[in-house]
Amino acid sequence: MAELVTAYLERDLPLHKRVSARLHLLLCTACTRYFDQMRRTIRLLREGPAPVLAAAREDTIIDAVESRTPRP
Repeated sequence: MAELVTAYLERDLPLHKRVSARLHLLLCTACTRYFDQMRRTIRLLREGPAPVLAAAREDTIIDAVESRTPRP
């Protein structure tokens, strides 16, 4: 289910896979818990304001990533 959750939530699965996934969710408490966590996360991200990152902080993050990225 972990591999299908995004496609399932976006309704991008063919009908037979969607039905199989739904049946699995009815039977598997671990996957149901994971699925519910994903839905809650998506809802929380949609409800909250987009974070604003100061340009200076953005530059600091980019510099940190670039300094750790091996150069060819």
